[in-house]
Amino acid sequence: MTLPEASIKAALPDLPLDRDGEPVFGAPWEARVFAMTVKAHEAGLFTWKEWTQALGAELAGDGETAPESPGYYDRWLAVFETLLTAKGVAAGGQLAALKVAWDKAAHATPHGQPIELDKGRI
Repeated sequence: MTLPEASIKAALPDLPLDRDGEPVFGAPWEARVFAMTVKAHEAGLFTWKEWTQALGAELAGDGETAPESPGYYDRWLAVFETLLTAKGVAAGGQLAALKVAWDKAAHATPHGQPIELDKGRI
């Protein structure tokens, strides 16, 4: 079950919207995870029904009750990672290690330069 669009917008008031009131990407990583999700679906890793049910369940959770609650695309990413793990595409530990390596590489990269993942590996 997915939430109606109005419910999503009400539950996530900080979701960036365009002039027509449609959601937009607030940061490049959001567009990337959106694109990866679409490509994973196109590759047959999960059905769109599986995706919408999982995302709907995540969004229907306890919601944005606390100031530190995750944003819309943080939740999108969490669902994407959960599905990749459930489908055996990646182990949870692999995803966690990749996140740590990415964070280290991002901190080691001068502003304005491309991030090279090898810079974050020990």
